[in-house]
Amino acid sequence: MPLQTLEPKRLYRQIADQLRTLIAKGEFAVGARLPAERDLAKQLGVSRPSVREALIALEVEGRVEVRTGSGVYVLDRSKRTTAPDEVLGWGPLELIRARRVIEGETAALAALSAKRADRDAIARALDEMRELAARGVMPLDADRAFHIAIVQASGNAVLTETVQGYLDSRSGPLFKRLGGYFETDKSWQSAIAEHAAIQAAITARDPDAARAAMHEHMDRSHQRFSVSWRRAHAP
Repeated sequence: MPLQTLEPKRLYRQIADQLRTLIAKGEFAVGARLPAERDLAKQLGVSRPSVREALIALEVEGRVEVRTGSGVYVLDRSKRTTAPDEVLGWGPLELIRARRVIEGETAALAALSAKRADRDAIARALDEMRELAARGVMPLDADRAFHIAIVQASGNAVLTETVQGYLDSRSGPLFKRLGGYFETDKSWQSAIAEHAAIQAAITARDPDAARAAMHEHMDRSHQRFSVSWRRAHAP
């Protein structure tokens, strides 16, 4: 059964569905290594990040196994688990791109409208991130508080709820699995430095710099997620 070209607008779920069907039909036998990410992307007519998210979904379901430095292998189908779409949630890489659009603007708005209390909340969250990271604790909660403080400074309830939803999605299995590939002291130190640049721009009341700093943070986050996955499963 040949792979069918997918429209670019389709999400990782459609890619996972097609790979899942091929595995069920025996096109990819138990123990077989799946084609390389770049080859799957070319055959499916989609981006490599979309394929990456689909493979992560299959890994979470227990249908494939990532072997560091070797590739992605099909597991015994009798041992697989079920992970419905509503449990898996949004694709991590796609979500980061959406956050880039929304949070770039909320950072710019914060630079224009943040009050003293808002700036203090942003500073406290950043300080907490530094303190936790210094103790070897992954500062996810403080990171969330930082981004929430920024969007709350915009004074827009719809934007606040939107960003809260984005951040809450990070507790899903796809994020946890992908985060396990790259979240280290070094990666968090880089993220904290990016947060500091955002804070500085907001404090300086420079909306263009705040937007650019948030875009830079999201771009680097996307890169950290992508590179870590490639390194983990590339043969």
